Amino acid sequence: MNAPSPLARIRIVLSQPSHPGNIGGAARAMKTMGLSRLVLVNPRFFPDPQADAMAANATDVLANARVCSTLAEALAGTVSATALTARRRELAVAPLWAREAAAELAGQAQTGEVALVFGNETAGLSNDEVALCKRWASIPTDPGSSSLNLAAAVQLLCYELRMAAVDPGLPPPVPGAGELAPHEEVEGLVNHLERAAIASGFLDPASPKRLIPRMRRLFSRAGLEREEVAILRGMLSAFEKKTG
Repeated sequence: MNAPSPLARIRIVLSQPSHPGNIGGAARAMKTMGLSRLVLVNPRFFPDPQADAMAANATDVLANARVCSTLAEALAGTVSATALTARRRELAVAPLWAREAAAELAGQAQTGEVALVFGNETAGLSNDEVALCKRWASIPTDPGSSSLNLAAAVQLLCYELRMAAVDPGLPPPVPGAGELAPHEEVEGLVNHLERAAIASGFLDPASPKRLIPRMRRLFSRAGLEREEVAILRGMLSAFEKKTG
């Protein structure tokens, strides 16, 4: 049996959220990155139709959300919790940037329950709430505009958590992409292009300069597919008939 993903052991905790749309947006952000453990501490409005609307296809995350009366209750059973805050805190441990914090949490989630804690949209997290977390982290926003929407912040951190916990592999192939052309077919195109350029008068064989080497370099960068080579050679043949 495959071991569960570390993402299954990560709780996203929203402490005292005031806007139901942000709860729904956070749920949607979580689901797109493979997280499902949403915990709400004293939400002002929940459940709420606006949360459902903003969640889009993540209403199951909302339906399974746990509502707690205190942050201590929300963190029960975790081995580590990280608070996300933009404000420097006195007497707090050294801060982490979001990417470092996500990597640390993803590593700890290999063996135990962890939590990432977000504060209220207006006031953020209180000092007492931050004190309940072992670590705190910030998003490296531009100093001149550091305010970030709650759901957007959740999206950023969920992305970092996923990248730290799951190897995404190679990007999906381009739809309709074909087989790359082998060397001899690309060289056949280069030779055909040279013949057509000479026949049209565009290229003087006595003074070719660097046209053909540049074309060869261009085709090398392009990574031509076999079908593309065939199309280009067909075009050259049609031009030759017109000028022949």
